[in-house]
Order: sequence, then C-alpha cells, then structure tokens
Amino acid sequence: MTNESGPTLHERALGAYLGLAVGDALGATVEFLTPSEIRHQYGELRDIVGGGWLRLKAGQVTDDTQMSLALGAAILESGGWNLTNIATHWLVWLKSKPIDVGNTCRRGLVRYGRDGSLESPFSDGDAGNGALMRNLPAVLYAFRDAALLEHCSVAQAHVTHNHPLSDAATLCVARMLADLLYGGDWRDNLAKLRAKAKALVEAHRPFRFDPYPKRATGYVVDTVQTVLHAFFATDSFESCLIRTVNCGGDADTTGAIAGMLAGAHYGVDAIPGRWIKRLDRDVRDAIVRQVDGLLALGSA
Repeated sequence: MTNESGPTLHERALGAYLGLAVGDALGATVEFLTPSEIRHQYGELRDIVGGGWLRLKAGQVTDDTQMSLALGAAILESGGWNLTNIATHWLVWLKSKPIDVGNTCRRGLVRYGRDGSLESPFSDGDAGNGALMRNLPAVLYAFRDAALLEHCSVAQAHVTHNHPLSDAATLCVARMLADLLYGGDWRDNLAKLRAKAKALVEAHRPFRFDPYPKRATGYVVDTVQTVLHAFFATDSFESCLIRTVNCGGDADTTGAIAGMLAGAHYGVDAIPGRWIKRLDRDVRDAIVRQVDGLLALGSA
C-alpha cells in the first residue's frame, strides 16, 4: 500500500497516464478472449507479451493510448481547450491508418472530416467505451475546476459518442480521477470513490457492479462494471490490472481505464518496473512530456 501521506500530484498524474498505457499494452494480448480461453492459453496473464488478435509487439499500445496522446497533444498545442483542434488531431490519427480503431470513433471522425461538425447526433448504438478511454488528458488539464472538467469531458465525448450512459461513465471516472489527483489519505480517497460509484449506480441502475455480472465487452456499462469491480476488490496496482485484463473481452480498454484509476490511486512507483520497461519507449516519453505540460497548463 501507499504511505499515509500518499503520492504527490505529479506521481499520481504520471501513474494514471502510464497506467493507462500499461493497461492497454497488457490487456491487448487477451482482447476478445473469454476468461476460460485466457486460462487455457496463459494460465493467468501477468506480463506484457504482445501478440493477440492484433499481433502486437510486446509493449505496443492501441487506440486507447493513441487517442489519449492525440487529445493531450492538441490541448498543449492550443495552450488550452480547443475542440476543433482536438477533433483535427484525432482525424489526422485516423488517416494514419492506426492498428485499431472502434467503429463509433471511426464514424464520428469521418463525419467531422466531411462536414466539420463537432457533435455526433444521439444514437442508441453509441454507448461504447471510446469516449471514456481517452479522457485522461482532459482530466489532467481541467481537474482543478469542476465546471471545466465536466465541459471538457462531455465535449470530447460527443465528437464521437453522444449517449447518456457514455456521458455518465465518462464524468464519473473523470470525477474519481480528480479526487485522486487532489491527493490525501488513501482511505479517505477510497471512501470518496465508493460514494461516486454508488451515485453512478443510483442514477443509472445498469452500472451496478456488485455482484459482478462478468461481462467485459466494449459496452460502456460492462466496461465500468469490470473496472470498478477489479479496483475495489484489490489492494495494489498490479493486482487490479491483472484481475481486470483476465476478465477478457475488451481487455485493452478495461485495462487502460483500470490503469488510470489504480495509477492515480497508488502512484507511479506502484506500477511494476517490468511493465514500464516493456512499454514502447516513444509512448513512455510522450506521456512524461504531456503530464508535465498538462499539469502546468491547468495551473496557469
């Protein structure tokens, strides 16, 4: 566990961002597998080994991390929040032929490229996890201002995902991350996070995660249930990530989101060194630069 004083703001922010990338790289290996298939092939996946349906190199990341980095780069380039620049960065990323991209993200970015609109129309089919997975740079920039945090989180979401369940999940996790970034005693932080999880479930009953329904698909409800179940049932960064990704399903994204929360809670020093060493060096370096820049920009 962390000590009573807890990690610093920088350690929590860097832990969240590196945790996102580590969870993405770890979980991508078992994306779309069932828990029984994972047990048959790996016993228990504990290391970043690459492979999977995308045939990744060990330490390679997917759209979860790539879209986050594009969001962070756009905020820093603009010196603040500029949704047009954010959407443009995502469109450039899409045109680069990324190794993986979700259908809803692709459809929203193609629409933006065609007509310049920054909000997708409401669609019942847009309750995926793509808006939630990439929101961390907006949180690092805006967490000190609750109204700004809500505005940025929903605005970036609606470029591709316009659905109340996606909004609720994105905002809940954003507020949890904000609480963690403020620091404080880890017991108090856990109590705050449990309260926010309870409020989410009370407002939107489908998010109920206790008992765990054992579904880890790209549907944002299943994603959040998997992440919260693993986070509250474990007591370390490593155990949280291992439990999350071994649920299978959309494991790169559940791993990325669990990594954000656990990284912000336990701090960067809690991330196993063997995972950090495996992570793509360019990704790791970009994350370090963005954390420093986003924290500085948000405090200006």
